[in-house]
Amino acid sequence: MYPPAAGSVAGVDLDRMRALARTAALAGAEVVREGRPPAEGEAKGPPGDWVTDVDVAAEAAVAEALRTGAPEIAIQGEESGGATTGLRWVVDPLDGTTNFLHGFWAVAVSVALVEEQTPLAAAIVAPLLGDVWTAAAGAGAIWERPGREPAPARISERPVERAVVGTGFPFRRKDRVPRYLRAFEVALQRFEDLRRPGAACLDLAWVACGIFEGFFELGLAPWDVAAGGLLIAEAGGAVTDWDGGPGYLSGDIVAGTPAVHDELLRIARYSASEA
Repeated sequence: MYPPAAGSVAGVDLDRMRALARTAALAGAEVVREGRPPAEGEAKGPPGDWVTDVDVAAEAAVAEALRTGAPEIAIQGEESGGATTGLRWVVDPLDGTTNFLHGFWAVAVSVALVEEQTPLAAAIVAPLLGDVWTAAAGAGAIWERPGREPAPARISERPVERAVVGTGFPFRRKDRVPRYLRAFEVALQRFEDLRRPGAACLDLAWVACGIFEGFFELGLAPWDVAAGGLLIAEAGGAVTDWDGGPGYLSGDIVAGTPAVHDELLRIARYSASEA
């Protein structure tokens, strides 16, 4: 029977948490799907880092589902803040808000259960595509596509030279642009091609199910990477920070198939040595 049982960690039933993450992400996705992109001037925040009423409403829907299913677990939301340590839900209610503003379909809702810096269960939903990804530590990742039965998500087997790698620009931290550009230049030479759809959790989900072979970015937030990082790990890939350590919830993330991850890590280290 698929998915396999996830068991428990520190007394937490990960099968139930995976199902709850999925329910909550779907609740947020419904808000996004029914939401209206704001008119010019209605969105809040600096350019490239917008917040809309849909972001806020989607986070409220996710939080309501999580509190109903597990009231004892704290929530860390992109819009509302909350717990930053211990066992908590880490929520991005609308990853790709700029895409949403422009009517581009690459948007997602991301929900992850995290213990300190370790993701334990996760769900990502693409509201405008219909795809759903879920994972639990030690139990693999699942990809649900419209019109198909749920199936294991597995990383690609393409070689490094044929890899298509996702990325994103460090728009929040302009001081990191020079290092990123050094990495970008080498990556563009090493891999077949690069992509920048603009929703990091979707990029990571696409790595987990073999659409992309890797992903790298600087300056993200925990809610951007927590769910997607677990998906990749459970799909057979590798996920680290730019130093090769486990701290990718810092937002500096290198992920992919083992071979592509190793190549990206070499590129990341080169970019630091040239700084």
